[in-house]
Parts: sequence; C-alpha cells; structure tokens
Amino acid sequence: MSSNPTMENTRMPHPPRRGSGFSLIEILAVLVLIGLAAGLVAVNVRPLMTKGKQNAARSDISTIVSALESYYMAVGEFPSNDQGLDVLKEKNEHFDEPLLTRSLVDPWGKPYQYNHPGSHDQPYEVFSYGADGRDGGEGADMDIRSDDETEGVE
Repeated sequence: MSSNPTMENTRMPHPPRRGSGFSLIEILAVLVLIGLAAGLVAVNVRPLMTKGKQNAARSDISTIVSALESYYMAVGEFPSNDQGLDVLKEKNEHFDEPLLTRSLVDPWGKPYQYNHPGSHDQPYEVFSYGADGRDGGEGADMDIRSDDETEGVE
C-alpha cells in the first residue's frame, strides 16, 4: 500500500456545531432590550427622585426653623443677615452646643438662604432655590420656603 504523506495528515475540518453559543444578532437584541428597560426605569424614577429632594429640603428647612426659634428664645432676637444661618452652628454664651450640627446645604448642593426680616410680614425666611439655584421656577426648579405650608410633602 502506498500512502501519500501529505494526504494522510490533512484533515477535513468539522462543520461548526449549531447551538454552541449566541449569535451576534441575539446578543445585540438582548442589549437593546436591556437598554430599553433601563430607559423606562430612569424615566419613571426621575420624578420620584425630584420629589424626594424637595421633601428633604422641606425637612431641612423645618429643622433650621426650629433652631431659629430656639435661638430667638435664648437670645431675644433672630440672627441678622450678616450672621446668617452659620451662627446656629456655633457655640456661644447661650448654648453649650451648636443648635445645628448638620450641613446647611440643600439636596442640590447649594447653601440654604436666610433673610431677616422675611417676606409676607414674617420675622425671617429660610429657603432653597431648588434644582436650578435661581429664584422662581416650577417642578424640580421650584423654590422651597419656610413660609410655605407643608404643600407637596408626602
């Protein structure tokens, strides 16, 4: 028997097996579906996040108002505009400990505002300008003020 050495060592490749992995189209379809689901979740969660930040600002303002009232009871007057809210974070002859230990920054990373006297015949006002950091606005940009009722708190 004669054999050809080049023919014996050459093998025919096996045809690829079906079902041994995912095709590129299947992977892309799954990625598109995941992207759509993530987009839907983001669109539906965003208003809840905005409402949560607004409620956190209302809660912070309520805490600041309580500290201002305590300051008034001890000192006999509200802090001046020059003193601002920072006076509530300091020890003094009237308080062994600061009235506030938390940061005076709103949920959007901007400082809470204080005016003495306040608007609407109030002795003071504490407020946040909302997400846009400017006076006025609607939705996420709405100002949150101490003289507002608990409107929107849920």
